[in-house]
Amino acid sequence: MCGITGWVSYERDLTTEHTVLAAMNATMADRGPDAGGVWLDTHAALGHRRLAVIDLEGGAQPMTVTHDGRTLLATTYSGEIYNYRELRAELVARGHAFTTASDTEVALRAYLEWGEDFTRRLNGMYAFALWDPRSEELLLVRDRMGIKPLYYYPTADGLLFGSEPKAILAHPLARAVVDAEGLAELLAFVKTPGHAVYRGMRELRPGHTLRVRRGGLTERRYWALEAHEHTDDLATTVHHVRELLDDIVQRQLIADVPLCTLLSGGLDSSVITALAAESLRESGRGPVRSFAVDFVGQTENFRPDAMRATPDGPYAHALAEHVGADHRDIVLDTAALTDRAHRDAVLLARDLPIGMGEGDTSLYLLCKAIREQTTVALSGESADEIFGGYAWFHDPAAVAADTFPWLWAIQRGFAADQTRLSREALLAPGLLGKIDMAGYVRERYHEAIAEVPRLAGESGVERRMREISHLHLTRFVQFLLDRKDRASMATGLEVRVPFCDHRLVEYVFNAPWAMKTFDGREKSLLRAAARDVLPDVVAERVKSPYPSTQDPAYAETLRGDLRALLADTDAPARDLLDLGATADTVSHAPGPELRNSAEVVLALDTWLRSYDVTLDI
Repeated sequence: MCGITGWVSYERDLTTEHTVLAAMNATMADRGPDAGGVWLDTHAALGHRRLAVIDLEGGAQPMTVTHDGRTLLATTYSGEIYNYRELRAELVARGHAFTTASDTEVALRAYLEWGEDFTRRLNGMYAFALWDPRSEELLLVRDRMGIKPLYYYPTADGLLFGSEPKAILAHPLARAVVDAEGLAELLAFVKTPGHAVYRGMRELRPGHTLRVRRGGLTERRYWALEAHEHTDDLATTVHHVRELLDDIVQRQLIADVPLCTLLSGGLDSSVITALAAESLRESGRGPVRSFAVDFVGQTENFRPDAMRATPDGPYAHALAEHVGADHRDIVLDTAALTDRAHRDAVLLARDLPIGMGEGDTSLYLLCKAIREQTTVALSGESADEIFGGYAWFHDPAAVAADTFPWLWAIQRGFAADQTRLSREALLAPGLLGKIDMAGYVRERYHEAIAEVPRLAGESGVERRMREISHLHLTRFVQFLLDRKDRASMATGLEVRVPFCDHRLVEYVFNAPWAMKTFDGREKSLLRAAARDVLPDVVAERVKSPYPSTQDPAYAETLRGDLRALLADTDAPARDLLDLGATADTVSHAPGPELRNSAEVVLALDTWLRSYDVTLDI
């Protein structure tokens, strides 16, 4: 999978800058624990940290293509091209001679053969840079759905780039400055494409390339969701969804290292695990290995709530037994979830104090435990966004709301459930006034709606549900993909997301909403397409989000940490807080009420300390 970084400077000789590149590269050692390398040219320097998955011996990077002793092209590459074997065969037929069996060399030679349009031929998850010494131009490329992260930071004479902000911030030219807009993006839970929170830094948008020349930067879109009339009937649609899923899972099981699936017992992960089990069995590589997260005593003492009606454990076990999986539960205790070192590791992985608090810590610990036994995992991310799985897709009030539907659902939940505080509840009113989160969200929402492709004659429910789907596939899923990438790669685990295959996304996006809900439930097409490989108890299960610990000791540990922060007059987060409200919460709020807001405050404090952040608000 790997981590990449680099520097382009047209006004200095970068062949003398090995120390700087090595420092940038070192920030991503966890993403690539197997090897590292630096390649220096006069005006470009590339860094790479490798997690070896395909062609373990020959895939070292940065990688170059040479001819008559001259370098034609150099790359630092992260990700997987799932159709690299077909592309390689086509390139060989066109006269290319390969020296490795890696997909990285396929990317290099595909660019040499087809130029920038080679991106349209790639099927996979990837973020990489190509430097052409002949023209002295750099091309940054990011996959269609934004599965792999890629950031850049323009400078006076070029730019810096990296898989993560920390790689860029390790360079002397970059500073960790966050202004009011950046803080609004941080707290608003909207994940604006291209926005990186840090001033001057950008995230390359999914499905885009960025060309760097002496004359400046040129960003180009090579893929986006488009609106097309869906002409297949229901039976044909279900059949085609299944055909796509079979092909996608088979492709994503290619690896030269052990692999597994992440299995929660929900529909999405169960479909991936069942299809993987079938493919591995047919090729003589089975059984499939699967892993699930659980918490000490939670299955036995589970208490249903508004978000989760059932525990995951029994359903994960039912699916594993049904398909003959080699299944293991990773059971976490509260001590591990509250361990300061683990929480700090999550913040370092994310580079920002955003996320799901304890949910991110448990995901990190799950990935860390899996990595001790395997290197690649298949996961069910994006099925809810593609097939319409979230409850708010089916709530008329949420659909009609003039905002992001998930924000409507969160706000409604806080209003209806007095045992919770909002994420920003403890922040100072003056601070919230300066960043104007409501105005920021409103502007981002209308910006997102303006991007939705339209189908002539489409109106009413179908038109609105196309908007809702597009919002999720371009905004909400970005948050989840980034979360999964950072938590997994921080432990050296590669996670693949089959539902993000662009062929499936394009096809289902254009299926009518009435077809996506033909049986009166969420994710009707997915359930129908894979019903034959699932036990009934799993196929009929109502969606349940990623699990969360119900142990009261977790919230009480947060209370103690928040009390210690208030007592520390040097704590940088104090300047952002409503100290009276925070003190009152620490003293009187029940544990469930303070969890979300306490997690945000504690993460903010650690971030301000660790990243030497300058707040310019």
